[in-house]
Amino acid sequence: MAATSCKVRHRGKQKSIRSVFVTDPSHDQARAAGRTNGSPDRNAPLRIAIIASSYNYIRDGVALTLNRLVAYLEKQGVEVVVFAPVGKTPALEHAGTLVAVPSIAAPGRPEYRIAFGLTKANRARLKAFAPDVIHLALAPDPLGYSVLKTASAMGIPMVASCHTRFETYLKHYPYSRWVEGLLKAYLKYAYGRCREVYVPSQSMVDALLADGMRDNFKLWPRGVDTDLFSPAQRRSNFRAHHAIAPDEFVVTFVSRLVREKELDTVVATLRRLEARGIAHRAVIVGDGPDRAQMERDLPTAIFTGFLKGKDLAEAYAAADVFLFPSETETFGNVTLEAMASGLPCVCADATGSRSLVVQGQTGFLVEPRNSDMFAMRLGEIAENAGLRARLSEAARARALTFSWDDCMGRILGYYRALVGKDEAAA
Repeated sequence: MAATSCKVRHRGKQKSIRSVFVTDPSHDQARAAGRTNGSPDRNAPLRIAIIASSYNYIRDGVALTLNRLVAYLEKQGVEVVVFAPVGKTPALEHAGTLVAVPSIAAPGRPEYRIAFGLTKANRARLKAFAPDVIHLALAPDPLGYSVLKTASAMGIPMVASCHTRFETYLKHYPYSRWVEGLLKAYLKYAYGRCREVYVPSQSMVDALLADGMRDNFKLWPRGVDTDLFSPAQRRSNFRAHHAIAPDEFVVTFVSRLVREKELDTVVATLRRLEARGIAHRAVIVGDGPDRAQMERDLPTAIFTGFLKGKDLAEAYAAADVFLFPSETETFGNVTLEAMASGLPCVCADATGSRSLVVQGQTGFLVEPRNSDMFAMRLGEIAENAGLRARLSEAARARALTFSWDDCMGRILGYYRALVGKDEAAA
């Protein structure tokens, strides 16, 4: 079987794709033959092929979620192969078996990659693997389109998951309005070709239906590690390390520092909070191409750079409120992490946040880009210790209802039901 010589990391060790993706060719061929004859082995392990435009070359929400899914599936005895672009330097140690697909750095945004269609070798590998289900983490690129055609030709059930509101990105870039129309048309076509589409929040389902999409959606909410992200992390020395006094009011924003996360609204909100005479310290956690501009706009803010694990949990817990005006989220992992850390959340009234933040109970939802209202809500929380305590307690309680095991188990249940293996879930 032909294989590319591109290098990736597999569980911390650098290997060639050839050594990573080849399992047992005879077993794969027998599996494929069984499917062709219409009599696949019902006792065989469930096999899932995941095709994604982000898996290990960048540490974003899509990659982290899919890696967590693959690790969970493999623990449950499911066989998984991931087809995705790779970069020269992996951003994380990926879970499972990764097959490289051709890609190039995105023009103007080289931290992202544009994935091309499946190669002949990719298609041969997919056919030999003979998956029960092909799961596409859909992005508007040639890879997704080629996978739709390949799955149809192979007669394999196709599902997709929605991770990003790509159409909302466009207003932050010099693209014409017609591009948004083309993108929505493509998403409507692609989602409509799938048996099921997994969406992380009801608010996102509502938005997709409003755009005229076919109603083949199933909820796939995310989870949070409530042991790691916890108010108990406030005992750390994060505040002392950054010279933050114990009684200072800290507003924290956690995100990749890219314009589509409404960085202008963050800056305007913090300036208005200062103009209102509300003493505070701003902590900006994350990195990205727009960090330098943000540092110029907020010269007194603390910029920590990218944090993960315990360092990230300590940064959340050291804050008093979480600010997140982004409209591009389908779920809002950072909002849920902040809630688990006991933070009241002041977020845009948009998809994702709308399904997490309970207005007036765990925080506040604000009209997008309304920096005056964002500042007003932050001021209310800063000036009312009782309100802050109530919101904090309720935010933590709500976060405790979001379990990663439940989240990933739900997807496994969807797969099994789709191919008639429900009994395996018992």
